[in-house]
Amino acid sequence: MSKILKTKLQELNISINDRQEEQFEQFYDLLIEWNKVMNLTGITEYEEVVEKHFVDSLSLVKAIEIDKIHSVIDIGTGAGFPGIPLKIAFPHLNITLLDSLNKRIRFLDTVIDRTGLKDIRTIHGRAEDYAKQKEYREMYDLCVSRAVANLSTLSEYCIPYIRIGGIFISYKSGDVESEKEDSRNAASLLGGRIKDTVKFQLPGTDIGRSFVIIEKERQTAKRYPRKAGLPSKEPLK
Repeated sequence: MSKILKTKLQELNISINDRQEEQFEQFYDLLIEWNKVMNLTGITEYEEVVEKHFVDSLSLVKAIEIDKIHSVIDIGTGAGFPGIPLKIAFPHLNITLLDSLNKRIRFLDTVIDRTGLKDIRTIHGRAEDYAKQKEYREMYDLCVSRAVANLSTLSEYCIPYIRIGGIFISYKSGDVESEKEDSRNAASLLGGRIKDTVKFQLPGTDIGRSFVIIEKERQTAKRYPRKAGLPSKEPLK
């Protein structure tokens, strides 16, 4: 099994040692085990999980120099993507995983415990609430999100967490041009600027992916994010 993982990661110029390989295997086993009693993923075949979850999460290396990043927050992490694969592959990262569903947090805590990962924490709650807290606001080099939401909404969730000079990267499917244009003003209102889009295909597949890269140029106004629920109901125009 692990040969598939190593081969796919080589296509991203990522090499992992035996311990990291073991951590990926443990993560996969727990994902499948917990998925029987709660809905974590519709993808369960090993090769598909490697491709569509592990490799997809780690494709971030196409968009950023990961060795220059230290603190990362993963908003709406779900079953731990991209945060846990990033932590396993790049142990130097200090990672916070945020999700609004407590049972998913229990799953993530189990994964962290069983894999022995350090400098990774979970928080249960809504992005809008934690972004108001001093401990989290404008404290991260990088915010990532694979959550399914439009880019204006995600910008309001994510930009408040990154420091000035930091970056928010949204994982998107192939075609993002109109969504990107629609969110340009929202990013600006929040202190960010859409800097680039990196488009690629997942290694060995015909699946098109895009990373939208938003750089933070100035502090986010105190009024953002708006109260819980508003960013998704009424995205900033």
